[in-house]
Amino acid sequence: MKIIKLILVGLAGMGSQLSAAPNPQFFDYSKFEEIVLETHGKRKKSSLNEREFLKAMNSGEYLILDARSFKNFKLRHIKGAKNLPLTEFTERKLKEVIPSKETKVLIYCNNNFTGAPVSFASKMAPASLNITTQVHLRAYGYENIFELEPTIDIKKTSLPFVGKELISR
Repeated sequence: MKIIKLILVGLAGMGSQLSAAPNPQFFDYSKFEEIVLETHGKRKKSSLNEREFLKAMNSGEYLILDARSFKNFKLRHIKGAKNLPLTEFTERKLKEVIPSKETKVLIYCNNNFTGAPVSFASKMAPASLNITTQVHLRAYGYENIFELEPTIDIKKTSLPFVGKELISR
């Protein structure tokens, strides 16, 4: 028992020495909080209703980004959307999908649609993918982000969809 106590005391003492050098990859909560607050202020100004989203889509000036899983993207997505799951956001992969930081990006998520519980399974409102996608894109320096705001019945929308879920019917 004394040996275990000595080891634990020794490790505790080493901990302060080992943590002296900050890890540059470690989570920067204060910067994250800053980006979240900035995003909160900008989201309302960049939220689009269905008609505005469709008009932006058809203008050819925007890239449509779907940050859902590849599996759900294959099942059903807005025609013309590029898929990059949020879990795969890195500077390199974002650069491959989004041509420049000035590109106008349209986003949507599961919570935008009802009537397709498999491909668009709703999440709790605070866990909405649109919120997280906005925060992550802004963290990487993308500012021209526009999101679909309303919840739309998949059977009544004018937005065009493609995917395996549609073909299998």
